[in-house]
Amino acid sequence: MGGQGIERREMLRVMALAAAASGFPGLHRWTFACGHLGSGAAAARPAAYTPQFFTPAEYATLERLTDMIIPSDGTPGAQEAGVAEFIDFMVWSDPGIQYDFRYGLVWLDSRADTLHGRPFRELTPDRQMDLLGHLAYKARFRPGEEDGQAFFRLAREYTVMGFYTTRIGMEQLDAPGLRFYTESPSCPHHGDPEHRHLPAPQV
Repeated sequence: MGGQGIERREMLRVMALAAAASGFPGLHRWTFACGHLGSGAAAARPAAYTPQFFTPAEYATLERLTDMIIPSDGTPGAQEAGVAEFIDFMVWSDPGIQYDFRYGLVWLDSRADTLHGRPFRELTPDRQMDLLGHLAYKARFRPGEEDGQAFFRLAREYTVMGFYTTRIGMEQLDAPGLRFYTESPSCPHHGDPEHRHLPAPQV
């Protein structure tokens, strides 16, 4: 259920906040991909994360939600990357999105209770997936669930941003910034250094 476009300006804003978040000692699993912290700072991280904004129940729902958006399907997912920690820190840091996240989580639990008599985090995985499917895919949209659809878009956006600002996410993208070179790599097109064989850029 993961993946959606993110505006470059928004990503730059998040990267700046992510750099600041990486120095926050409360974050247990989420680690900014640059890895610029020394071993002393990393060792100071606590054994468990204490949410800064969300209640324990809200945070449990958020953890499950991020895990469903980027699951651990053969490779580490949002849970291993600690994406819920990232979102909690971002929401705590930005009052402009606090209402949207809190209202969205309340809506999700209310909808789950209406349909199945339990909050979202207590539903079976199949029922959780079915409920989110109606929020995530246009072909399955149901009237009256517009608020839930808006919240799912928001949660997915921050899940993707959180995941791909971790080393785990950057490694899955094979980001060049994580590589170490003994010398600068040369141009791979030795026979055509001016790249005349390449197609013209699309306008």
